[in-house]
Amino acid sequence: MHNHSFNTTRPEIIDKINHFFRRNESFLFAIDFNGEKGFVLSSGEANSKGIQYYFGGPENPIGTDKKTALKFDIHPVGFEKYQIAFDQVSSHLKRGDTYLLNLTFPSSVETNLSLSELYNISRAPYKLFVPGHFAIFSPELFIRIADSRIYSCPMKGTIDAAIPDAEQHLLADEKEFFEHNTIVDLIRNDLSMVSTGVHVSRFRYIDRIHTNRGDLLQMSSEICGELPPDFRQRLGEILFALLPAGSVTGAPKEKTVDIIRETESYDRGFYTGIFGFYNGFNLKAAVSIRFIEQTDSGLVFKSGGGITSLSDLESEYNEMISKVYVPVV
Repeated sequence: MHNHSFNTTRPEIIDKINHFFRRNESFLFAIDFNGEKGFVLSSGEANSKGIQYYFGGPENPIGTDKKTALKFDIHPVGFEKYQIAFDQVSSHLKRGDTYLLNLTFPSSVETNLSLSELYNISRAPYKLFVPGHFAIFSPELFIRIADSRIYSCPMKGTIDAAIPDAEQHLLADEKEFFEHNTIVDLIRNDLSMVSTGVHVSRFRYIDRIHTNRGDLLQMSSEICGELPPDFRQRLGEILFALLPAGSVTGAPKEKTVDIIRETESYDRGFYTGIFGFYNGFNLKAAVSIRFIEQTDSGLVFKSGGGITSLSDLESEYNEMISKVYVPVV
């Protein structure tokens, strides 16, 4: 897939999504973090470009010989460089410009497998592989639309499952509780812009994620609303009204995105955007996290975490690194 395929602009993306959705035709889409470019393809077009994706249908076949042990060496940004950005965010937090900001960095990784092989061995609820560009193995649902209901499941709060009583620690952690509530509130407000009767249908449930570096526990909540009768005519506009995803930006969203742009020293690109699939009945879109990208200088894995006034520099640096993994059985 050549770069020009990514240069579909926001108005074109909206038109194409509306076109497919109105006709009940299945389609795949991805939108970058800035909400400026992406692609919308019919299932046939996606297949012809060698794009692979998974949204909970029949499991993809394993592409690599299981005897190949995964080698995965991480070269994260230096602690000093991370600290400069963390201190910048902390000063904005003190001033009240933001009260939660998702700070991310790229780590270069060396592995014995190709991007395609990493995609094939990974196990995640939502996956996407664009040949020559990137692979995503996301644990986080952005939105799901079934009938005329819209659901969002923000994920905030991570802990190493090997820690004794890890789940109790995660649920009792004051910083994680604040962060989780903030995002649940923000997503509730976001969904209220496009739907009615918005409520939290499940609060703070825990998922276990198996990775090549041990298991992690992640905390999520489910928020639900009722879409208006004409939503089939304007799904594209509804999607963009919710972007960027609150869980990978922070609160208040608009001001926090400005601070992210000035603090992070790189372009997120498709990382922390969204990707989704409509199968003719239901639409699922995931947040583009657990994201590995092919660059001219090798593979880059982008990761991060939420910073609040309760954040500890060292823990946040370690959390960013702990999220550089491949979810394998």
